[in-house]
Amino acid sequence: MRDFFINALDKLISVFVVLGVIGVIVASVLSMATPSEMGGAGVLGGLLLLVVGLLYIAFMAGFMYLGLGIYHNTRRTAVATEKMAGSST
Repeated sequence: MRDFFINALDKLISVFVVLGVIGVIVASVLSMATPSEMGGAGVLGGLLLLVVGLLYIAFMAGFMYLGLGIYHNTRRTAVATEKMAGSST
């Protein structure tokens, strides 16, 4: 059951990353397309939003995947340690 939740979390992170990238792209395009009189940021503001948003998503996704990687490495280390302890006795 534990593996189900870890695998589901892995897939859920992937879905959130894709949705986040789509959201940042849409927000930056809308920001560039909206006139300044209506609250738009212009082309430079839209590009800044795009770059900063994609960097944010990359960092957050990286940290989440790093956490999952630590979990998987810890699990493999525990299995290897148990196997070594069982074979020496």
